[in-house]
Amino acid sequence: MKTSSRAQSATSLPKAPRDDADSRFTKYMVMMGIRIACFIAMAVVTPYGWYTFVFAAGAIFLPYLAVIVANVGQDAPPTTAVAPERAITAPAAASPTPAAEEPLVIRIAESPRLAPGAKDRDARS
Repeated sequence: MKTSSRAQSATSLPKAPRDDADSRFTKYMVMMGIRIACFIAMAVVTPYGWYTFVFAAGAIFLPYLAVIVANVGQDAPPTTAVAPERAITAPAAASPTPAAEEPLVIRIAESPRLAPGAKDRDARS
């Protein structure tokens, strides 16, 4: 598998799985609440007429629609992404002018570890 040397932007990442599951659960519960309201309206609203059949259809078909809506996750990537490569601007007097607007890169490297006896020899000299 080919790996990219570029860092992935946090704004281009998909929604967290836990947040996605929470939003799908909320949609499902709202639709089930509407279904319960349809059951109650079907029994309470009198005189019975054509709207009773509408409430019955809602009570019958909403569970199917709720499951379909709840199982659809977020597949679309976000439309805007911010590039992760940003340069920190240094004060003008403290650093030389970078050539061709290249970002200032600071690299940190550790010095090699000295042998245990070498530290004592350096201190005596």
